[in-house]
Amino acid sequence: MAVEVRGVVSRGRGEPVTVETVLVPDPGPGEAVVDVQACGVCHTDLHYREGGISEDYPFLLGHEAAGLVSAVGEGVTGLAAGDFVILNWRAVCGVCRACARGRPWYCFDTANATRKMTLPDGTDLSPALGIGALAEKTLVAAGQCTKVDPAAPAAVAGLLGCGVMAGLGAAINTGGVTRGDTVAVYGCGGVGAAAVAGAALAGARTIVAVDVDARKLGAARRLGATQAVNATVEDPVEAIRRATGGYGADVVIEAVGRPETYRQAFYSRDLAGTLVLVGVPTPDMTLEMPLLDFFSRGGALKSSWYGDCLPSRDFPLLIDLYLQGRLDLDRFVSATITIDEVEDAFAAMHRGDVLRSVVMF
Repeated sequence: MAVEVRGVVSRGRGEPVTVETVLVPDPGPGEAVVDVQACGVCHTDLHYREGGISEDYPFLLGHEAAGLVSAVGEGVTGLAAGDFVILNWRAVCGVCRACARGRPWYCFDTANATRKMTLPDGTDLSPALGIGALAEKTLVAAGQCTKVDPAAPAAVAGLLGCGVMAGLGAAINTGGVTRGDTVAVYGCGGVGAAAVAGAALAGARTIVAVDVDARKLGAARRLGATQAVNATVEDPVEAIRRATGGYGADVVIEAVGRPETYRQAFYSRDLAGTLVLVGVPTPDMTLEMPLLDFFSRGGALKSSWYGDCLPSRDFPLLIDLYLQGRLDLDRFVSATITIDEVEDAFAAMHRGDVLRSVVMF
């Protein structure tokens, strides 16, 4: 029997979201229904609303969430009603060529639920990133549920489901930041701020945060940045070089996703340094640079998708670090709101007022 819940729906490109009745079916084989306790309002949800990801309207938004499993379908093992879980959008298959090579964080065949959540008139909803968690309940593939210590508050745990994991992982997993490294981060919104926190957690000795918003730079300082550069006041490339003995940073993380900041990040690296792109460009963006500079500077140019994370490995570890007081996830929660305030949360995000607004259920 389908259950009626309230959920945040995007019906058309650029249209304000609405809170509507959503029908959530019983879980099918390999699926689970989760009672959502908290869900972050992520920039990716805004991309869905604006048509920047696909045109499969209507969307059920939300993907950065934590809650309690309420039911599991046939064949599900290792997961039961009552388990506290973080939802993830990369339920690895274990058998594709990436998984077979021992690199499941690159899995090419991740799973989503096959049964559909619908509107009351029978219209199928497209759940954001296969999750659709800005709702009181959601239906997902069982592999999208990662069990973690229930001592963690849902408001902070859910943030590991997307933005915080993307930034932490860009620094630690993709960038390979380790103790003694010098690091620069371009863009200090939720993902960039998490990259700063990840670099600090890994033991970087110098962390230069770059942004055009003093509020975001202040947040980056509180999360571990040793220096803050306002790019409207000074040249960030030169500032990073000064902070690193004239060489440039060992690891530079670009969390904006624009050609101009990528170019700056490229030239902010030390010779043989690593550049990680975690900011998401739009399809129309292009980059033109001298090919010789790619050759002569060496190093590595990488992109980071979901922080190259393996949820079953990374989520429990990071929650344990949080509970030990070694990872301050609370700083990422700027505001807790109701499901009816999501459109206002998008506006606050656009103004740069928040790292993350979190809907509590």
